[in-house]
Amino acid sequence: MMKDIIKPIAVLAAICLVVTALLAYINSVTSPIIAAAEQQAAQEARLEVMPGAKDFEPVEIEADGVTEMYRADNGGYVIMLTTKGYGGDIRLICGILDGMLTKIKTLSHSETSGIGSKVVDNASGYSDNYAGKNAAECEDVDTVTGATISSTAYKKAIANAFAAYDQVKEAT
Repeated sequence: MMKDIIKPIAVLAAICLVVTALLAYINSVTSPIIAAAEQQAAQEARLEVMPGAKDFEPVEIEADGVTEMYRADNGGYVIMLTTKGYGGDIRLICGILDGMLTKIKTLSHSETSGIGSKVVDNASGYSDNYAGKNAAECEDVDTVTGATISSTAYKKAIANAFAAYDQVKEAT
């Protein structure tokens, strides 16, 4: 009777150990590849929002909504932002050169398809309303009808980017 209980437990434990070891090995092999791909994607996104730049230097800053900030070799700044939209977090990246927004790109979002996504989808063209504008002009950009929460969150993220930019410019 005891043999009938111990044998299945031992087999199950052995299976768990083998699967755990395999998962640990696969993770150790793939994690550097995934990290390199993420770094490459981040570099491509920085280059996309800051035309003319070739190299970026991290800037230490603590500002609302700012997750990362970089100084570009052409004098501009690239800012990665997170803001709370209707469906969850919206992650954006934008470039600011000489006080003007160069470009904004959505990295990820959870907004409602067809409504909030009108604001955050890169293909929607909403971000084009901000390109080439300074902080004051960005405040005048209209919200998208039916997606007020997403539009307001987007606008707040842009305001946070300009606040971080002003903070860095004052320090230099």
